Amino acid sequence: MEEHRNLVTPSPEVAEKYSNELDVAVRAVQMACSLCQKVQDSLISKTNSPVHSKDDNSPVTVADWSVQATVSWILSESFGSRDVSILAEEDVQSLSKADSTGLLDAVVKTVNDCLTEAPHFGLNGPKTPLGRSDVLEAISRCNSTGGPTGRFWALDPVDGTLGFVRGDQYAVALALIEDGEVVLGVLGCPNYPMKKEWLSYHHRYHRIISKLTPPTSESWDKGCVIYAKKGSGEAWMQPLHQKNKLLAWPNSAIPVQVSSIDNPALATFCEPVEKSNSSHSFTAGLAHSVGLRKQPLRVYSMVKYAAIARGDAEIFMKFARTGYKEKIWDHAAGVIIIQEAGGVVTDARGSPLDFSKGKFLEGLDRGIIACSGAKLHERIIGAVDASWNSSSL
Repeated sequence: MEEHRNLVTPSPEVAEKYSNELDVAVRAVQMACSLCQKVQDSLISKTNSPVHSKDDNSPVTVADWSVQATVSWILSESFGSRDVSILAEEDVQSLSKADSTGLLDAVVKTVNDCLTEAPHFGLNGPKTPLGRSDVLEAISRCNSTGGPTGRFWALDPVDGTLGFVRGDQYAVALALIEDGEVVLGVLGCPNYPMKKEWLSYHHRYHRIISKLTPPTSESWDKGCVIYAKKGSGEAWMQPLHQKNKLLAWPNSAIPVQVSSIDNPALATFCEPVEKSNSSHSFTAGLAHSVGLRKQPLRVYSMVKYAAIARGDAEIFMKFARTGYKEKIWDHAAGVIIIQEAGGVVTDARGSPLDFSKGKFLEGLDRGIIACSGAKLHERIIGAVDASWNSSSL
């Protein structure tokens, strides 16, 4: 096994606090991204790949369950199962049903295939392959209800499931919340390239290029992992780990920071692709009133947070339709990464997002606004106040 080196470059003011947790979390997300890439590749190449449908009609793949089991197992092995509490999206009950045996077997195989590669990520894998009961136990450990006290992890195993099944953008999101505050966040973005110039190419072109480009070439890094911890005043990005780049990893992290653009006419704003949980018409009206002239960057998943944190865009606005409740695992990791990279994230009144109320962002005022800087943020907040009463939200 390669030597277990620390991924994190801690700043003096926060010393070593949360460094070990962040180190393990980054490694776990790197492994989860590797797992997801393999499942997504098989999903794209096979029409009969296992895609399951949840009660809320969002597609769920083997990757969802496998990532949840894998991350849960790694965290428990690293910190002790008694000391690990996880709040995650998937419920073990639906995977435990008799008619889910085929799905469960696929998950068990996927998890074991992933965990055999643990040494490449500086982690210990299981001494013997996990069985069905081991995998179900790992998933069932994700039963935290969150709240204002204590420590728990918030995990979204595959955020942007529709993007995932379409071969587009998605993210693996992991955050640690302590006494109601997010203290570290990791975003794995398997289809979000390290180099900004690749963003202008369509994702299917990415896949073609990645297959044509020699594996040892440094000209192409398909995906990235971005992470930060509270109070460090910095966020970091590293390429997805590949076996043929062992010498470069894990010492390949580079600092990222938000854009310095504060002129709305030059700013780029992100919004969700799907209209079902966000009002495109309202954000379009806001963009016009504030003076945003560029076409919106519509991206699946929390990749939007990554885009702002590393300076590819300046604004993210999301205004959910009536009755939709934001879940904490959809935002926790992204929020702290943007904040530590120098940006601002609040609700539409300018109040911090509250991660202490359990599964949902209770008390959220109208919507979520993330900006690269205070000046743009103030302009957006003012525009929301001016136009909210005339909206249909």
